[in-house]
Amino acid sequence: MSPRAVGLLVGLLAAGAPVMLAGQAGRISYESFAMPNGLRVVYSEDHSTPVVTVDLWYHAGARNERPGRSGFAHLFEHMMFQGSAHVKKSEHFQLVERAGGTLNGSTHDDYTNYYETIPSNRLNLALWLEADRMRSLAVTQENLENQRATVKEEKRLRVDNQPYAPTFRNAIILPFDSATCFAYAHSTIGSMEDLDDAKLENVQAFFRTYYAPNNATLVVVGDFRPVELRRLVNQYFADIPSQPAPPLVSCDYKLAPGTMRRDVQDEHANLAAAFRVYRLPPHTDPDLPAVELLNVILGQGESSRLNVGVVRREKAALQAGMFALTERHGPGVLVAYGIANQGVRVQALDSLIGAQLDSVRAAGVTADELTRARNTFRADFIHERETSFGRAEALQHYGLFHGSIAEINADLDRYLAVSAADIRRVATKYLDPANAVIVSVRPKVAPTDSGATK
Repeated sequence: MSPRAVGLLVGLLAAGAPVMLAGQAGRISYESFAMPNGLRVVYSEDHSTPVVTVDLWYHAGARNERPGRSGFAHLFEHMMFQGSAHVKKSEHFQLVERAGGTLNGSTHDDYTNYYETIPSNRLNLALWLEADRMRSLAVTQENLENQRATVKEEKRLRVDNQPYAPTFRNAIILPFDSATCFAYAHSTIGSMEDLDDAKLENVQAFFRTYYAPNNATLVVVGDFRPVELRRLVNQYFADIPSQPAPPLVSCDYKLAPGTMRRDVQDEHANLAAAFRVYRLPPHTDPDLPAVELLNVILGQGESSRLNVGVVRREKAALQAGMFALTERHGPGVLVAYGIANQGVRVQALDSLIGAQLDSVRAAGVTADELTRARNTFRADFIHERETSFGRAEALQHYGLFHGSIAEINADLDRYLAVSAADIRRVATKYLDPANAVIVSVRPKVAPTDSGATK
């Protein structure tokens, strides 16, 4: 029996028991199996439309970088399209688009994803492309120089020269100490200095360590036959060698260590802005469902407290809201923000934002607010699963950040069970002023706000 045939047999025997669930709204049926080289494969068969999404997550993001080597995960998001043994530079895009598909990649704190959504009769193309660059990415000096310059230009264009962008990126890492939690105390895009200092051997070592089958999960969702999928996965991925497990990542942090304040000037901003950043526990913490609904009530949509109270009633802000960064193995952050209206002092804006947050700590939320938050969350939860790509990303998320992928079809119940008392409790705990990083942004070249009206 050939090595490839042996791999196919072992892969089939290693298949996990199928998890088939009722086709209710938002529910996803799936099966999984593991390859001998450590690649985990999860798939969900759906013949409603003749398309299929191939979604590959490498469990490597900014959290896996170390001091002096920041930005490597994001650099590889670009490097992965620079060619491999059988694919020319940028040909990955051309092949998928000529087949009628779409594709992209993105870098996150804890993972980097690459996907193709393609007509189902070209599933083999998407799988082959992903396998070829996993096996033989062209990590050369020429490609490093080219993509290093691209990333630096992207940083200048999308971060350094955008109003509020540098402040925001700095604000969300300020709650963590780089000495004890470097994983979340530096920006995903990295620093110019680290990118300049990156050597080819450093970049090649990062690829060997993190872009290995045993550090990746492949999810396939859409119109395919499972037998054919398994055959293709074994054909393309079985001979890619596994690598030693990546080093573990640690993050020591404290909730409520004391209020931290920062005042910054922004040469690209025309209006003042206020940010309040609060530390949160890791994604698996049982408080997270209540925190997510608190986020909706305070800062999501026209009826949110920040929009109603700060924008519409006080007319102190052009925009105000809140969002949570919680898709992490380590601690997350909850960010309240406002962009001041002309003539509004940044201190006044910050006070108004703080008052809205304190109102939940003091008196909780109403039954109507809780109902709207539950309905909003349920609608978003279901909407995100309406496409093959959305379902693929959901399967990836639960496989990486939850105790079991089976939670994908039970998690909504946790959110709908959140009570008003739960929301007040987490607001009291996490919106504590001692847990806040308060950042005030002033336009660098603008009249002083001594004549402000509020």
